[in-house]
Amino acid sequence: MFERFTKDARAVVEGAVGHSERVGADTVEEEHMLLALLDREGSRGAFVLASLGVERRRDSVERGLAEARRRGGLSRADADALSGLGIDVSEIVSRVEEAHGVGALESGKRGGRGWWSRHRPFAQGARDVLTQSLRMALARHDRTIGDEHLLMAFTVRPGVLAEVLADHGVTYESVTRVLYGGGVAKAG
Repeated sequence: MFERFTKDARAVVEGAVGHSERVGADTVEEEHMLLALLDREGSRGAFVLASLGVERRRDSVERGLAEARRRGGLSRADADALSGLGIDVSEIVSRVEEAHGVGALESGKRGGRGWWSRHRPFAQGARDVLTQSLRMALARHDRTIGDEHLLMAFTVRPGVLAEVLADHGVTYESVTRVLYGGGVAKAG
């Protein structure tokens, strides 16, 4: 599948590996891919993010991702659903952090296996984003997979990334409007 990726999409994948390494994660997660996409300049995905004003709010995006990590990867919708069952996620997080330290519920930290290896496997969620990006490209009859397809994949998959992006005005509808028309200049 990677042979169909544009240089920009490949740069996002490579950047995601770099983000994973910097934080000491065992695997490359969806979040690392989003952060790598936010690093890009001059690509179609970067154009969309700039058009929607996200590059000016990167700190806010990173805070949203950090809050979800602190909740053990639960989205606000998940936490709200649990609240409806009488489970207070913030109380559980507080108690766990009192006993085990701040960030105890964060997943994906290096646990000792493969620390010497340059190979970082992609977590299932990250692999699913790659697969979804292929589906996005095929649905648009595009011959290659660009970083804009990765961005579209982030917006249609349920979970933390879509929630954080939507909080910043990045939805499937807004991305396709910027890329393909509908009152906003087309990406070139």
